[in-house]
Amino acid sequence: QVQLREFGGDSVQTGGSLNLSCVASGSIWTIDGMGWYRQAREKQREMVASMTADGVPNYGDSVKGRFTISRDNAKNTVALQMNSLKPEDTAVYYCYAVVRRGAEYTYWGQGTQVTVSS
Repeated sequence: QVQLREFGGDSVQTGGSLNLSCVASGSIWTIDGMGWYRQAREKQREMVASMTADGVPNYGDSVKGRFTISRDNAKNTVALQMNSLKPEDTAVYYCYAVVRRGAEYTYWGQGTQVTVSS
């Protein structure tokens, strides 16, 4: 009933910037948390950034001060501005949304590749 699509993944050099965006569509009544995880090759998926419906952000330690998350609740979108990118940021980035439809359900996008070269 809910689909998420990510946009903006690309290949950049160290120190560059990218902006990722994600849009949720389908049978959406209320979205609570939205945010981003990432998964590098041979690594576990890790939390990158999240934001509550009230606009309170949370960041993983490795991206604090470099990444900024934003939301547009009216459009069911979430974005991630990534600055000062490092090779360690190379990963597939996944958007998620926690949808409240009586109970809460977590939906995931299919991911977008971010590659940072030295």
